[in-house]
Amino acid sequence: MTSPTSLPGRRPPNIVVILADDLGYGDVSYQNPDGDSPLVPTPHVDRLAAQGMRFSDAHSGSAVCTPTRYGLMTGRYAWRTRLDRGVLWGYDAPLIDDGRLTLPALLKGHGYTTAAVGKWHLGLDWQRPAGAAGPEDVDFAAPFSHGPIHLGFDRFYGIPASLDMPPYCFIRNDRVETLPTDRIEDSPRPAYYRGGPISPGFTMEGVMPRLTEEAVTFLDERRHHAGEPFFLYVATTSPHTPHVPNARFRGASRAGVYGDFVVEWDHAVGEVLAALDRNGLAEDTLVIVTSDNGADLRGGQPEHGHDSSGPWAGQKADIWDGGHRIPFVARWPGVVPEGAACEQTVCLTDLLATCADALGAPLPPGAGPDSVSLLPALTGRQPHLDDRPPLRKAVVHHAADGMFGLRRDRWKAAFGLGSGGFTRPARIEPEPDGPTGQLYDMLEDPAETTNLWRERPDVVADMTALLNRYRTEGRSTTVPRAG
Repeated sequence: MTSPTSLPGRRPPNIVVILADDLGYGDVSYQNPDGDSPLVPTPHVDRLAAQGMRFSDAHSGSAVCTPTRYGLMTGRYAWRTRLDRGVLWGYDAPLIDDGRLTLPALLKGHGYTTAAVGKWHLGLDWQRPAGAAGPEDVDFAAPFSHGPIHLGFDRFYGIPASLDMPPYCFIRNDRVETLPTDRIEDSPRPAYYRGGPISPGFTMEGVMPRLTEEAVTFLDERRHHAGEPFFLYVATTSPHTPHVPNARFRGASRAGVYGDFVVEWDHAVGEVLAALDRNGLAEDTLVIVTSDNGADLRGGQPEHGHDSSGPWAGQKADIWDGGHRIPFVARWPGVVPEGAACEQTVCLTDLLATCADALGAPLPPGAGPDSVSLLPALTGRQPHLDDRPPLRKAVVHHAADGMFGLRRDRWKAAFGLGSGGFTRPARIEPEPDGPTGQLYDMLEDPAETTNLWRERPDVVADMTALLNRYRTEGRSTTVPRAG
C-alpha cells in the first residue's frame, strides 16, 4: 500500500465513480477512429480523458452486469459467490454477504459521506407475505433489508435492477417511493423490456433525467459541507435496453437510436462534471468513468457502421475482449497527469484497493482478494509496461455462461470453445484431437483470430495452473502484510 506521504500536500480526494451500463469500448469517441466527425459524439467524456488518464486495457470483472458490480463493490470476483453464471433478476436475494467489506463501507469508515444513484442490481431482501407463491408476490410497502444503505451508503436513489427487468419503480434508501400498482406488458426492441409491475407515472424515458437530477442535487448540496469528503457512485441505466433516448437527443448521433442513447448518457456525464465545477469541487475530486461490460451489438449499431466493440472481437457476455474490455478514464487534478494514457491491464475489482491506497489505509485481511491498487499508474509513476513488472500478474475473465478466461501479459486464454455469450456459437464441442480451449497472442492478434492452443502447450499449462490456483486459494492478489 502507498503511505499517506506518497501524495504530499494532498488530502484524500472526493471520489465520483460513473458506471455506464453496456457501454462498449468503441462507444466513446476519444478512442473511435471516426476523426473529427464521430458517428456517436461523446464530448464530455472526451474532455475528461483530455484532462486525465485513459486506460486502453481495462476490463470489467465479468462480461455481464451483476457480477461486475459485485466485484467493483467488494474487490472480489463474483464467480467466488453463488452466482457462477448469468445475472440476478429484480426480485433476487442479495449477493453481497454479511461481513464483506464494500467500497462505500471502507470510505464511510474514513469519514466520507457516501451516496449511490442509479441501477443497483445486486439483489434486495424484499419482504414477502406468508404463503408467497411467486417472485412478484412482494410487500412493496414494507422496507427491504440488505440494500445499498445496509452496505455502506448513507443514501440511495435508483431502481432495483436493469431497466428492462421488473419491478419498475424508484427506490429511496430502503423502500419503494411509489408502489408499483400498475402493470406494463413486454416490449420489443429497440424499446425492449419485460412485462411486470410498474409505479404510476414511471416511464422508461424518464429514468435517466431523474437519476441525473438526483446526482447533481447531491453535488450541489456539498457546497454546504465544505471540506467534508464524499463518495458518489452513479450507476446509469444507459445505454442498456430499453433504448429510449429523450426527444432532445433523437438524431444527435449517426448511429440510430442506440447512438442517440449513448449521446444522452454522455450528457449525463457532462451534468455531473458541471456540478463539480460550479461547486468548486473538481480540483479535489477523483472522477472515474467506466462501464460494467461491453456493448450489446443487438442494438442496431452495426447497420449504421458504428462498432461499439472497437477493434476487439465479440460483444457483451462473450469471453472475447469485446465482452469485457471497457472504456476507463480517470481525472484527479494535480495527481493524475493530463492527457495521459495507461497500458496496464487492469480490472474494475481494483477500485477497492485503489481507494484504500489513496487514503493511505491498508485493506484488512480477507478484504479485496482480487483487488490491486492502480495508484502507481494514476499518478504517472507506472502507466506503461517497460522494464518494471505489471501492476497485476493476471486478470480473470468470465463469460455469461460461466466460461473462464485469463489474461497474462500478451497471452489470453479461454477455457472452452465458442464465445460463452451472445455471439453464436456460444459453445463448440471439441473435435477429436483438436483444441479444447483458445489461446491468443494479444500483441500480434488483438482480434483473437488465430487459436494457438495446440501450438503453445507450455503457455496453456502455465495459464491453466495459474487459474486453478486463483480459484482454489480464494484470492488472486498477495495477502496484505499486517501493520
